[in-house]
Amino acid sequence: MPDPADHNAHAIAEDAGQPQPSRRRRDLRRADGALSDAQTGTMPAVTPEPSTTPDGGTPVPRRSSWAEAAAAADQAKPAAHVPAPTRRPAKPPVTAQPQQRAQQQQVQEPQPAQPEERSSLATAVAYDADTAAPPSSYVPEEAPAFRRIRPTAADVIAEAPMPDFISSPGLFVKEQKPRPVGGLRGAIYALTGGAWNLGPSAKQRDEDELARRIARQLQGSYNTAVLSLKGGIGKTSTTVGVGLTLAEFRGDAPCAIDANPDSGDLVERALGEGIYQQASPRTITDLLANIESVDSLTALARYMHHAGRLHLIAGEQDPEVSDSLTAAEYLRIRKLISNYYSVALTDCGTGVTHNAMSGILQSADNLVIAAGYAVSGAKRARSTLHWLASHGYEDLARNAIVVITDKDEVSSRVDKDAIEEHLAGICRQLIAVPHDRGVADGDLVTLDVLKPETRRAYKEIAAAIVDGYR
Repeated sequence: MPDPADHNAHAIAEDAGQPQPSRRRRDLRRADGALSDAQTGTMPAVTPEPSTTPDGGTPVPRRSSWAEAAAAADQAKPAAHVPAPTRRPAKPPVTAQPQQRAQQQQVQEPQPAQPEERSSLATAVAYDADTAAPPSSYVPEEAPAFRRIRPTAADVIAEAPMPDFISSPGLFVKEQKPRPVGGLRGAIYALTGGAWNLGPSAKQRDEDELARRIARQLQGSYNTAVLSLKGGIGKTSTTVGVGLTLAEFRGDAPCAIDANPDSGDLVERALGEGIYQQASPRTITDLLANIESVDSLTALARYMHHAGRLHLIAGEQDPEVSDSLTAAEYLRIRKLISNYYSVALTDCGTGVTHNAMSGILQSADNLVIAAGYAVSGAKRARSTLHWLASHGYEDLARNAIVVITDKDEVSSRVDKDAIEEHLAGICRQLIAVPHDRGVADGDLVTLDVLKPETRRAYKEIAAAIVDGYR
């Protein structure tokens, strides 16, 4: 086994003028010429061959680390700045330019490539449009055009407007056709068990529209005064019929006040004479006497009467005090009622000049003028509207509803169309109530015994009243 290189005196003498790498390689050789790496564990070192550099033959200085070599390469030739594209390219960009990769390879290798090797190296790092960016010396004439990206399904859903589940329920649930009631359509629906639904007829659609107008939700409390200049022409019966209709279709119960100074019979017409006599005889006078203690609807109910869902305040029956209701007292009643009822009807009695009338007109939101099919009745209704317009109630007169009741079934000699035309131009709406014995006999008024035409007229009046609440 040959001596180690550190103890070989002959090798040390010859190493005086030789480079260190050559000396290590020689020392590690055995006598037979083979390397002794397996025995010494030393990595073989390759001595770089001398070469010439393009700048006059100056050898490339050695660097102790790759960082120093890279810094020297950057100092020798800084990389050109390439502006980043504003849009994302189709293929990932390359962080290093080909020329920079060539310089890094030249610095890391101790010996630069020969001319033949440089040509092969240039071929290896040639610009490839699919894998690398163009060299720094290449300046494009214009910005590269990128292919338009096709929107995905997620983008389309995100940009689509969100449907409104509340205002557009028909987008998600198929609307059910209304059920026909009565007539041929109703019979077919009943015979087929609902399999054939032809929908409501035109008449039923009109009835449903009236019901919708009557049941309209209100914000606040409103009052309608029913008045006339002549008695016995359907004023009280109209108040009861319209009040019962409002109670039938509205979600909140209405209230009717008897402010007739001439011993009004509003409660008798709504309950019947016998039932009213058996009930507690509380009147509007009793309510005024204890109004300070009424602080709830329960307390108020002790002074009211109920005809179904229609709540009533009876008028004073004593002739000595029936005409004592003043405008201030009525306004106190009206203020109390407004806390618990959204719709109130006031039966004013005959005339427009009694004590409480100024308070009634002051708090009224609209008027119902009662008239009859007679020349005198039509003239009195017209006079009432003129009086209102000339005494500061022009809005009430213009928006008034004139109701003509055929109470006495006038003869055919009376021109009803002429009377209606005489009154139609000076009011908001004119409605005719046909002759009906359930109204004409002056007793109890119930909707069940009225003719369909009479009930239809009361529905139209109730809808017109609610339409006037703004």
